Amino acid sequence: MSTFAPAPGRAPMRTILDRQIRMELLLTARRGEAVVLAMGVPLLVLLGAGLFEVTNLPTDDRLGWVVPGVLALTVMSTAFTGQAITTGYERSYGVLKRLGASPLTRPGLLLAKTAAVLVQIAVQVLVLALVGLAVGWRPEAGALLPAIGVTVLATAGYSGLALLLASILKPETTTGAATLIYVVMLSVGGIMFSAPGLGPAGWFLLPLAAHAEALRETLMHGGAVPLGIWLALGTWAVVWPALAARNFKWE
Repeated sequence: MSTFAPAPGRAPMRTILDRQIRMELLLTARRGEAVVLAMGVPLLVLLGAGLFEVTNLPTDDRLGWVVPGVLALTVMSTAFTGQAITTGYERSYGVLKRLGASPLTRPGLLLAKTAAVLVQIAVQVLVLALVGLAVGWRPEAGALLPAIGVTVLATAGYSGLALLLASILKPETTTGAATLIYVVMLSVGGIMFSAPGLGPAGWFLLPLAAHAEALRETLMHGGAVPLGIWLALGTWAVVWPALAARNFKWE
């Protein structure tokens, strides 16, 4: 007859991360108004600017220009603005403090939040791309892998900066800072209007413009992503998550 032998201990980190990612996705799905806003605004921009001449664009292919820009804007809106505001209030309400008493480590929480955002962005991008295709957008399918690569880098960079702001600023300050950065990026990021020639230095300062330029170069022209954009987005994807992991506070 076998004897029950309890073996207390922490679950494997992979299991902990998997459960935290599921929880992050569940909480996101419960914020219905946030999901609608995250999808509704990009859809309105895509259809309005892509199908009607509401702005002057540097090309006759309106959808070819607008759709990649909207995809880049959606990534920033979800991975940066939404992530920063949500995490800031989670810290204020004591949610993060309780997680700090669990086996979940700081890097583990940041990884789980970034992974959950990547899943959310994948769904959003798929929906927007399908809508674009339905109304006449014809991307270069052969350039899909580079487009995915720069999107993953942009997501990691935005998420890292969002989590850094949310951990060192008060929630109200985080909301204001995230919104201000979002508006500045939207204004000069070349989403609705042609952005000025930025070059490598500008891409480091304006990742939204770099991401949009990369998506247009690949999906619109079937070309290669400029090395400067890879370096800029790669730097964002390394520096900001590293700083967030080092300075993140549970409370």
